[in-house]
Amino acid sequence: MGAWYTIGLLVGIGVALGLAATAVVGRAVVGVVVGAVVAAVVGYLVFGWPEAVGGVVGAACGALGSAPLVAGTLRRGGTRGGTAALLVGAAVVVAALAFIPVVGYLEAVAAPVLGVRLRRRAPDTHAGLRTLARD
Repeated sequence: MGAWYTIGLLVGIGVALGLAATAVVGRAVVGVVVGAVVAAVVGYLVFGWPEAVGGVVGAACGALGSAPLVAGTLRRGGTRGGTAALLVGAAVVVAALAFIPVVGYLEAVAAPVLGVRLRRRAPDTHAGLRTLARD
């Protein structure tokens, strides 16, 4: 294939690493750092610098795209372990899909877009039944 394939592969694997790191840690910033470091090390040791940079970009996209999902799940009462288990499973699927040519690049675009879409769809906070609980 060529360098474009291996760069796209590492971009997709970086997306998966960013998604998994954010799910396990629960914070987007730490997820970006952890995913980017792992993707850079794997990319550089296995392929080279261009692939390492692609992995770092993918990790940032994956972590920032999954942060609203993780935050919303935990805010609505989901457990940290359950959320991490489900998203790590999804990250394995994302990494497997990255082996299809061009899909790694598409994952890097889709993750932040879906994250922004989730952030827009978040329900507004409201008083609920707190007004009835007054004594």
